[in-house]
Amino acid sequence: MNSLYKSNIYQKYRGLLISLIDVCIVFFAYIVAFLIQNNFLISGRVITLTKILGLGLFFLLALHFMVLRLFKTQMSLWTYTGPNEIIRTFFSCLVCFLIMSYFVLKVGLFNIELIALAELLCFVFLLGARMLYRLARRYIMDLERVENCLIIGAGNGGYLLMNEIYHNMAYPYNVVGFLDDFKKKGTMLSGKPVLGTISEVKKVCEEYNIRCIFITISSVSSERKQEILDLCTSTSVPTKIMRILVGNDASNHISFEDIDIKDLLNRPSIDLKIDEIGSYLTNKVVCVTGAGGSIGSELCRQIVHFNPSKLIMVDINENALYMLKQEFLVMKRKHQMNDSIQLESLIISIREREEIYKLMKSYKPDVVYHAAAHKHVPLMEDRPTEAIRNNIFGTKNVIDACCDCGISRFIMISTDKAVNPTNVMGATKRMTEMYMQSRNTNGKIHMAAVRFGNVLGSNGSVIPIFKEQIKNGGPVTVTHRDIKRYFMTIPEAAQLVLQAGFYANEREIFVLDMGKPVKIWNLADKMIRLAGLVPGRDIEIQEIGLRPGEKMFEELTLEMEKCHKTDNNLIFVHEKMNIDSNEVDAKLDELKRLMAQTDDKTYIKEVLMNMIQE
Repeated sequence: MNSLYKSNIYQKYRGLLISLIDVCIVFFAYIVAFLIQNNFLISGRVITLTKILGLGLFFLLALHFMVLRLFKTQMSLWTYTGPNEIIRTFFSCLVCFLIMSYFVLKVGLFNIELIALAELLCFVFLLGARMLYRLARRYIMDLERVENCLIIGAGNGGYLLMNEIYHNMAYPYNVVGFLDDFKKKGTMLSGKPVLGTISEVKKVCEEYNIRCIFITISSVSSERKQEILDLCTSTSVPTKIMRILVGNDASNHISFEDIDIKDLLNRPSIDLKIDEIGSYLTNKVVCVTGAGGSIGSELCRQIVHFNPSKLIMVDINENALYMLKQEFLVMKRKHQMNDSIQLESLIISIREREEIYKLMKSYKPDVVYHAAAHKHVPLMEDRPTEAIRNNIFGTKNVIDACCDCGISRFIMISTDKAVNPTNVMGATKRMTEMYMQSRNTNGKIHMAAVRFGNVLGSNGSVIPIFKEQIKNGGPVTVTHRDIKRYFMTIPEAAQLVLQAGFYANEREIFVLDMGKPVKIWNLADKMIRLAGLVPGRDIEIQEIGLRPGEKMFEELTLEMEKCHKTDNNLIFVHEKMNIDSNEVDAKLDELKRLMAQTDDKTYIKEVLMNMIQE
């Protein structure tokens, strides 16, 4: 059947075919009307097809053909027959009745009673054919629906979804019913019952062998939404959530997607002040180091929305940089990005001091976002000299070039691990903060650092690792049962960095509100359940012990207690600290000498940790 619908002949001549079927139905309706009016020919009379009768039949069929096409009944999809089709069919039959009545009075071939009865039957038979087709198609499709599903929310969203499920084999489910906190148990919606309240989801899933849950509730508080998500996740049944996307043409598109782990983090919404961000990005030359990384690439994606005159993307990873530029070129071809934005991709290592200076002098960027850094804690524990050369001296090169070349704004990406660091990576980041704060800029450049915690889905972060482990059948490995971390999505982090960039004045450190810390063990548990599996039964969670330099808890909350809020409730600020530049420079010289003398990573780490003590 689907092959017929997709055939070129059907697609091309569908309207004509439907019109001919409708004409046949009209002919049948008139035959039935004539039989009814003549008591089904009980008298045994013979109908003689005269020339005038033939012309009359031709006229009424041609009339119906034209009027039905005038009302576009042939364009409607029979599978979705509804009130609109009923109204159009009724008026088409009414128009035919009026025209036929006029000619009856003139010619007298038929009588008014026959015409009235025939048009009534036309209306019934035309709609009946469509409804029979709809029911037959639904019956055939229902034979393939072997998996039960449950809809959370017996409102408009639930009604729309159920109609979509039964008209679209992309959702081959049988809806057993709804759960709703405000509809009485037993209430029927489109023939399906409300089975109870949302808190009963686990019991209902077990009772009805549910294989998929759809969440269609949108108008609830974030706290209640979080409770609903947690209840559904606890069932280990694959769950999809309704999302409303606003398109470029302001039209809303409703889609159903799997619950993502970010849905379970209960993040506060971000209130961006677009005009403030645009004030320092629009028509400006903007440079992003580390543009091929998770944060750097997302910064670039966000920046192009503010129409800079030029975007300079700097990275040592040529593949990542190439793919990012190709992404933007595709956006230009699709007119999703201003075609006037110039794109520059430069393969440069931030360790190359002369090249960084050439970059700043040649392109003279107005704004520099510095996201280039080594970030993996265990790897930097093994190679502290690598972390120092890249994170500290590489960042020093960028800061010095920005200060010496008259760059007006510099924003550096830091980390929550720079707070009372216990690992090399965090210590190098803290040293770069100290170096930035020690520079005497005399207000010529707006400089700031932005601290935030772990970013969901970034390269090498815990989420992709857990997904791969679950895909491979486990086990999912967690360093410690009680370890906690702050999480933020990549777009959230990038947006807040852009907002913090507006507040940057003179060597402040901004701290982003990451919400509540998440227990990694619970995160692993939820991800396993999101995959439709049961932790401990289908996939094990194993505790493997803390890695070198890893802390049980990050201390972002303590930092926020020492800060004050900006105009954005999610951004806090440390005011600038008076750090002696000569003292910091002396420490960097000592580090350079130390790395030339020894590769003892334990000793190098010890010296670095002592240097950052405040």
